[in-house]
Amino acid sequence: MVQQVAEIIRSRNLLWNLTLRELRAKYRRSILGWGWSMLNPLSQMLIYSVVFGAIFGVQARTGDPSGIEIYSLYLLSGILPWGFINLICGLGLGALTNNASLVRKVRFARETLVFSEVLFSLVQFSIEMTILCVVLLVFGSPLLPWIPMMLVLMVLLAMFTSGIALILAVGAVFFRDLKYLWTIVSQVWFFSTPVIYDPARVEEKISGFWYSVYHWNPSTAFIRSFRHVTFDGRGPELSDIAVLTVVSCASLAMGLAVFGRFSRRIAEEL
Repeated sequence: MVQQVAEIIRSRNLLWNLTLRELRAKYRRSILGWGWSMLNPLSQMLIYSVVFGAIFGVQARTGDPSGIEIYSLYLLSGILPWGFINLICGLGLGALTNNASLVRKVRFARETLVFSEVLFSLVQFSIEMTILCVVLLVFGSPLLPWIPMMLVLMVLLAMFTSGIALILAVGAVFFRDLKYLWTIVSQVWFFSTPVIYDPARVEEKISGFWYSVYHWNPSTAFIRSFRHVTFDGRGPELSDIAVLTVVSCASLAMGLAVFGRFSRRIAEEL
C-alpha cells in the first residue's frame, strides 16, 4: 500500500488536471452554471417538506441551542451530506468504465480517476454547505465557532466515501450489473439513515443489538454530527468523532487495498 500511495503522489499533477477537467466540464454551456449544484438538494427538500411536513405533519426537533424549528432546514442539513455520499458512490461506479480508453492506453495511478471525482464533488459540497451555513446563521444558528469542526467532518466524509468509491470502481469493471444493484442498495441505505426523520423516533422503538447497528451506522453518525454543527450550532459528540475517524481511515485503507489487489487486471477487463 505504501508503494500505491507513493504512485498516487507522483501522479498529483494528473490528479489536479483531471479535477480541473471535471470542474470545467460539469456545467459547461448551461444557463445557471454552478447554480444547478443546489437544484437537486433543494428539489428534494421541497418534495420531502411537502410530503412529510405538510401532508404527514412531521415536525423538526428544536435545534439545541439554536432554537430553529424549520423542517426544511432540518432536512437540508441532512440531505447535503447524504447527497455527497450518494454522488461520490455514483461517480465511483463509472470512474474506470467511463475512462476505459485512457486506462487501456496510458500507464498511471488509476486511483486518480476516483480521487479526481472526490475532489470535484468536494468543491460542490463546499459550495452547498456554505450556502446552508449562511441561511442557518440568518435564522439564528450559533454555528460560527464550529465551522472548523464542520471542515473536519467534510474531510472525514470524503475519506469514508473515497474508500467505498474505490471498491465500487473496481467492482463495476468485473461486475457490470453492479450499477443496477447499487441503485437498490443506495435506496435502502438512504431510508436507514435519519435524513428525513428524527432518529429519536427510531431509537424509541429498537434496542439492544439493532440499536447499536443503527446508532453506529457511519452514515447515521455523519448526519447526526453534521446536524449538531449546523442545525443545532454545537459540537458533535466526541464518541461520534472518534468512531468516524477510525471508520473513515479504515474505509480508505480498505478501498486502496482492494483497488491495488485488482489493479493489474483492470486494463484487461476493460
